[in-house]
Amino acid sequence: MSGAGGPVSGHRYGWLVGVAAILAVAALSIRSAGSDTPRATGLPAGERLAPFAVVLATSDVVCDDEDDPCDANVASRAGQGEAGRRPACEVRGPTILNVCAMSERGPLVLGLAASRGADCLDAWDRLAPLARRHRGLQVALVAIGGDLGELRAGVRERGWSFPVGWDRDGILAGVYGVAACPYVTVARWRGEVQGTLVGASAAAGDELERLAGAAVAASRRAGWRP
Repeated sequence: MSGAGGPVSGHRYGWLVGVAAILAVAALSIRSAGSDTPRATGLPAGERLAPFAVVLATSDVVCDDEDDPCDANVASRAGQGEAGRRPACEVRGPTILNVCAMSERGPLVLGLAASRGADCLDAWDRLAPLARRHRGLQVALVAIGGDLGELRAGVRERGWSFPVGWDRDGILAGVYGVAACPYVTVARWRGEVQGTLVGASAAAGDELERLAGAAVAASRRAGWRP
């Protein structure tokens, strides 16, 4: 998916050695990077969601080897090599979760899961009810690393009806500053971040409810209608 839907020559950074390694690399890159890199607390309010397109875990896409088009596209413009030959916002279709497309439709609650622990997974069970309480609010989850088959089984077991994407090589951990789980970013219509919650604050639920309501209200004031 890095390019125009064609194959990718290998996993870009060789990260996929387990969830713990992905988190460690993300945390190190966040600490050592400059001011343009998201902090360990994630994207701050007022910034824009970083563009990306990933495979929908519930699609029939096969991601068994290095020659399939299953790596995330995070390119902000054309010709960015391993980030993507096409801009991520242009990579769309029935097998794709595209954050640009979702932002165009309305406010969004985006979870990024770099763990398969029970505490982390339980937090995502609240996403679907959250959308039902706020008309027009979208929710989505992207699993960072791990096994696609296990992810698909987990989605079925928990009955998640919201879109679930898969970031095979873990690049979104660095792009979004994911150093803990749960990690949730709430954005207004057109992708402006309302706020990001990490760890215990994301798991508690009250603050997430407040941010979601605020994002919906701000989107309505800007002219969005569900």
